[in-house]
Amino acid sequence: MQGQYKANSITLHGAVAMGTGVMIGAGIFALTGQIAELAGPWFSLSFIVGAIVTALSAYSYIKMSNAWPSSGGIAMILQKCYGRGAVTAGAALLMALSMVIAESLVARTFATYVLRPFGVTGGPLVPILAVTVILFAFLVNIAGNRSVGLFSLVMATLKIGGIALFGIAALWASGFSFAAASETGRDFTATGFVASVALAILAFKGFTTITNSGAEITEPNRNVGRAIMISIALCVVVYLLVAFGVGSSLTIDRIIAARDYSLAEAAEPALGRAGFLLTVFLAAVATASGLLASVFAVSRMLAMLTDMKLIPHSHFGMSGQIQRHTLIYTVVIASALAVFFDLGRIASLGAFFYLIMDMTIHWGVFRYRRQEIGAAGAVLLAAIGSDAAVLAAFTAMKLQSDPAIVLYAAIAIGAVFGFLRIYLGQWTATPGDGHAEHKAGGS
Repeated sequence: MQGQYKANSITLHGAVAMGTGVMIGAGIFALTGQIAELAGPWFSLSFIVGAIVTALSAYSYIKMSNAWPSSGGIAMILQKCYGRGAVTAGAALLMALSMVIAESLVARTFATYVLRPFGVTGGPLVPILAVTVILFAFLVNIAGNRSVGLFSLVMATLKIGGIALFGIAALWASGFSFAAASETGRDFTATGFVASVALAILAFKGFTTITNSGAEITEPNRNVGRAIMISIALCVVVYLLVAFGVGSSLTIDRIIAARDYSLAEAAEPALGRAGFLLTVFLAAVATASGLLASVFAVSRMLAMLTDMKLIPHSHFGMSGQIQRHTLIYTVVIASALAVFFDLGRIASLGAFFYLIMDMTIHWGVFRYRRQEIGAAGAVLLAAIGSDAAVLAAFTAMKLQSDPAIVLYAAIAIGAVFGFLRIYLGQWTATPGDGHAEHKAGGS
């Protein structure tokens, strides 16, 4: 792993590839069935609404990154708003944890799809294979920044084309009918639809990977925003093609029954055995490359938080730079989650953590920085309001179906902020530059 990251080492194309690598890896393969379980026949619209909410959210990140492009990314944005205190550290750590959760989600999805041709849908092989692909991501990441960028670009190109082709072929084979709109014995509510948007947002949140690489992107003041919007737009197209492709092949009840591997389930009736195997291959490529980009991003974010002295750090007897240590911590935590949690609970935890962090950022920008960076207050308030509505609906649905996960999330969020309040001794401080421009990776 390189100790310092270099300016201009990630091109616009590389940044787009990194963003789409994270988004498509988790979003379409891991979450389509879970979104359908909440939204019913209207699950494809959840991706559209999720993209709109994400675009509103991206506004804060783009405006702040344009003003202060930094390898600190989200940590820099929070410190510019709240100063060096528990609010900054807690929200940044929630973002890092949501990314680690996403890694375990993607790893389990990889295992689920790869084992599907062998008729394996559970058992110990799923977590074993999930941990194996996480270790693969670790090995590629220690090769350094340029290796990650090149691999991400190749994989993103391959999977976007392949997944889009799957959606088009499935729609063509079905005669452009939509089987998911058929009668079902289940009741789906407006609250469920709004709640489903929380998971759709998870499918887009990979754009923050681009923010976290701001100082390394060529012409960051212009290209960070461009890379984010291009990535979101590409993912909207791909997600809709796949959602309609799945919906054209399967009824909503079958999508829900096969929620952990819905794309593979939809491929065989629409495209035959060859199409099924191709979909499994694409799932493996998409999830592996998504995991690679996510491990890269979260390890550098944790290194930045450590370098800014916002979170404690222990070397545990390891030599070398902090970036390598945080990479190891990331891999260990993601592996543990992949072993002990199923896909549904992993996704739910990620949604809770991310939405709380996202609202904290928007409020900070609105309260402290909007005039300085020329941000429109109405857009910032719309982002906060949409996040709050989605979070409320998602919480209400989870309290009915799985109240334990709501409790776990509340305890974890409280513990993060409480511990960091004790560690840092204050909630907020005078907002300032601090260590925002300092590069991660020191020893």
